[in-house]
Amino acid sequence: MYAVIEIGARQFNIKKGDVIDVNKIDAKAGKDIAIDKVLLLSKDKKVEVGQPYLKGVKVSAEVISQVKADKVISFKYRRRKSSHWTKGHRAQLTRIKIKDIVAGS
Repeated sequence: MYAVIEIGARQFNIKKGDVIDVNKIDAKAGKDIAIDKVLLLSKDKKVEVGQPYLKGVKVSAEVISQVKADKVISFKYRRRKSSHWTKGHRAQLTRIKIKDIVAGS
């Protein structure tokens, strides 16, 4: 069984036991969260697609930690102008582990 969920304007293809990094969620490590924005659910050979979300389907997950992504360097250079700049950015992420996908009736 797998599902496609939406968290923070990003979509993830998940199954039970997956560990994913999502945009920062305000939750402490060890807390359980419920995700109800499920776009698609595949169970056995049956696929359900939401319009836009499925009703009665929830994903339970556990917050593992708050982490930072790898540094992304932005560099702009103008030739023959003695003009350049460098900026770096590290996104704040939350690492979560998918515990279960609960499909209601």
